[in-house]
Amino acid sequence: MGLVDRMTSVKRPRDSTKKPLLIGLTGSIGMGKSAVAQMFADEGVPVYDADAEVHKLQGPGGALVDAIEARFPGTTGPEGVNRKELGARVFGKPDELRALESIIHPVLAQQRLDFFAAHRDAAMLLFDIPLLFEKGGSENVDVIIVVSAPADAQRTRVLARPGMTGQKFEKILSIQVPDAEKRARADHIIDTGVTLEETRAAVRRLIATLSR
Repeated sequence: MGLVDRMTSVKRPRDSTKKPLLIGLTGSIGMGKSAVAQMFADEGVPVYDADAEVHKLQGPGGALVDAIEARFPGTTGPEGVNRKELGARVFGKPDELRALESIIHPVLAQQRLDFFAAHRDAAMLLFDIPLLFEKGGSENVDVIIVVSAPADAQRTRVLARPGMTGQKFEKILSIQVPDAEKRARADHIIDTGVTLEETRAAVRRLIATLSR
């Protein structure tokens, strides 16, 4: 789980006249959400990838590096923010996490507005929001898509990640809304427990449906 998982809210600019369909894409860790987001992008749907934006902001010369170093000394270097070190400083520590969020969120909020303005003529916009349900952002999108896969496939994917352990995986799951509940609250579900070709076909069918 990346630090950007705390980003949830997507709101329309107040002066918006044309209203692209706002799509919230979410799913538990290891469900293949990033792959599905890329499939939407491949089909021409503008995608706001918050994790990628945070990587840029925390990378070498990134806009957040100085503020993060000031609040969390020793977590940055020539390559920008050391995400592993920073994660260790805030994981399981609500006060420290809130302090980090107070640095990150205002910048991301402005970026989302800029993204909306840049694509206001698009038919639909997709926002990749890992904790859409957990942090109460679901009311700010028009359609919710949940990416899901069988539990055994999810576990295999997650434990294959560098530095991941079974204990850490269970800890992450404990703070996420269960997959079954996410599926129940979704407008649409994309299954990634099948082949990539089948998932891509499902994405194309869904885009066609949403376009109508």
